[in-house]
Amino acid sequence: MSEAKTGKMRRAGVIGWPVAHSLSPLIHTTWAEREGIAARYEAIETAPGDEVFRRRINDLRAEGYRGVNVTIPHKERALKIADRASKAARAIGAANMLTFKDDSVIAENSDAAAIESIVLELPLRPRTALLLGAGGAARAVLWALSSGKEAPRVLLANRTRGRAEEIAAIARADVIDWAYRNDALSAADLVINATSLGMTGQPPLDLDYNRLNAGAVAIDIVYSPLETALLSAARARGLRAIDGLEMLMRQAAPGYLAWLGTRAEVDADLRARLEAALKARGA
Repeated sequence: MSEAKTGKMRRAGVIGWPVAHSLSPLIHTTWAEREGIAARYEAIETAPGDEVFRRRINDLRAEGYRGVNVTIPHKERALKIADRASKAARAIGAANMLTFKDDSVIAENSDAAAIESIVLELPLRPRTALLLGAGGAARAVLWALSSGKEAPRVLLANRTRGRAEEIAAIARADVIDWAYRNDALSAADLVINATSLGMTGQPPLDLDYNRLNAGAVAIDIVYSPLETALLSAARARGLRAIDGLEMLMRQAAPGYLAWLGTRAEVDADLRARLEAALKARGA
């Protein structure tokens, strides 16, 4: 007899600090409702600190949770406490998924899987990618870009060059000074903003958008605002623009399939719900 029929509750969540703003509960609840599954996915605020995080994970395992997504500032801690880790999580140095299976904690990185799936579905494989940023999201992007058979050349720019140099080896990227980002913009047929620049409350992303390559694809991991300056400029030039909601939805799917259900469809209905939630909170 299925768990949905017996009423046994499947439980998962997202851990972060802060995390109340997360759209992940809406995504997972939507998928569970579609399947008629008795499931609960919660936002679980967990303050910074290695021991605090470890205790929280142990408590959730004892309470019967099947796994958790992990967001800022705990992604590196998630990898450290895992008994096993995927190749992507180890290379990236961070995990955004912890699955509790038997007596083990398994770490994975579905951010990389999300970017990889987006790139694989592009009509043409990019030959040169410009990646802006050197944080956790940028690490995931580098892994995703390097994992295909026809990996593009990656130009990596960050406001602090040293941080870019620390992560460049993930995709054998060529690090360029932030001052030369516009020159690289002209050469790239894929542009990915993995910085917080352009996000609500943050400084704008300062690029000469007139230098966007004809035929380029622009991706922004930011979804507040949903329409960033990068995406707006790309669309104004007739280019394909992919927003942060696309990555958010896709990175959620592996966790849902591992912990709660069997169908995680990224579709127009799910997007509409997320857009409505953002609008309601004024994002």
